Amino acid sequence: MGLWSVHGDGKNIRPGEVVAPMERLSWPRTIGIGAQHVVSMFGATFVFPIIMGLNPQLAILFSGVCTLLFLAVVKGQVPSYLGTSVAFVGAVAAIRAQGGTSAEVTGAMLVAGATLLVVGLIVHVVGGRVVTAILPPVVTGAVVMLLGFNLAPVVAETYWPQDQWVALAVMIVLIGMTVGLKGFAGRIAIFLSLVFGYVLSWVLDLVTGPESLRVDWSGVWDAPWIGLPPMTDEAAGVVGIHAPDFSLAFVLLVVPGVIALIAENAGHVKAIGEITRTETDGLMGRALAADGAGTVLATSFGGSATTTYAENIGVMAATKVYSTAAYVVAALTAIVLGCSPKLGAVISATPGGVLGGITVVLYGMIGLLGAKIWKENRVDFGNPLNLVPVAAGVVIAIGDTTLLITDDFQLGGIALGTLVVVLGYHLGRAIAPQLRDQAERDEIHELTLLGPNPDVPAPPGARRGRGHSG
Repeated sequence: MGLWSVHGDGKNIRPGEVVAPMERLSWPRTIGIGAQHVVSMFGATFVFPIIMGLNPQLAILFSGVCTLLFLAVVKGQVPSYLGTSVAFVGAVAAIRAQGGTSAEVTGAMLVAGATLLVVGLIVHVVGGRVVTAILPPVVTGAVVMLLGFNLAPVVAETYWPQDQWVALAVMIVLIGMTVGLKGFAGRIAIFLSLVFGYVLSWVLDLVTGPESLRVDWSGVWDAPWIGLPPMTDEAAGVVGIHAPDFSLAFVLLVVPGVIALIAENAGHVKAIGEITRTETDGLMGRALAADGAGTVLATSFGGSATTTYAENIGVMAATKVYSTAAYVVAALTAIVLGCSPKLGAVISATPGGVLGGITVVLYGMIGLLGAKIWKENRVDFGNPLNLVPVAAGVVIAIGDTTLLITDDFQLGGIALGTLVVVLGYHLGRAIAPQLRDQAERDEIHELTLLGPNPDVPAPPGARRGRGHSG
């Protein structure tokens, strides 16, 4: 309780002020804001595990546990909530299509988390410039884009056909809510549209009769109110707590998602630093390592990979409260909710048509976030060094092109597309110095994503400055 100093009188925030990470309002107000964070993260945190065929109750439970771990590693100085990451959804869909088990899914994500943990440790030691040197915005944006657009067949072939009219209705409502609702309501549009689709499916069940139920609550009535998530029983179709298993082919599908997590974490830390007017560049490595450690912890028990949530940054921007005390409240609340099997059963019963309407928007938004990275960093596609590797990698990923290496090992889709983008870009830099120099001139302000490292000399012509948020 004594970790945070009280901001002002604990009740009011003066114009132009914000509640800093190590400050708090009165505890009743802090608890109320913490509850808003729970609502904000809730929809995405349980929707993505359902899409990946994992247990949503377990994901909610570990989102709280991993958030507490994150706050401990960053010493309470970076207010962030760790919810289920969407970066691996496409790779998991590919794993499932190849007959991969839930244990192999979580094993692959565990390796990705360990990779992010190592990256975080390196960044903490040598500074953030090492990330931008290897993964400039043109590469990061391309990987984020191919992660999203690779998912298009999942919508078209898995979710949408289950109930096309419900999917269409949910899609329209989600678009309308996202654009039309203001403030906090707009930020939880995914959750609200899911509730709408759930209710719509239930009403249609009443009209059409029990022969073709969209909402099946047979498992809800028998689930206890209090208890841990179930143990996984693949034969019985039950997914819950389980130990991870490892397959090299599946690991290679998932690891490219780490690039998206690096960009996401870096952008969030930078944004928080600029809004709160505090120096956060030195915390970048800690944040990356903490997110990686959270993913390792969650997937070790069969949970989902984690990442910092932009939804919760939106809550902070609206309330002007960046106190990590509110995140402790949110994390503890999530842990309590994660100990209710009945809540988990209700979530797991979400109709496929509802997910179809949500995923058609979400997957497209993920892809377009890659374009947002390009735009914010002024990537010049008039330069062949930027254009050609990205063009090849994105098409390979979207078309799910496969490279058969041996009878038992192949690269395809996300993994192959990422390799083409990363290796193709750096190969082009090596063989065409004039294009490399042009790219470096065009991307001087690209220190925007991770910020300048005072221990590393700036490139010729570069200006030390604050950059803009991710």
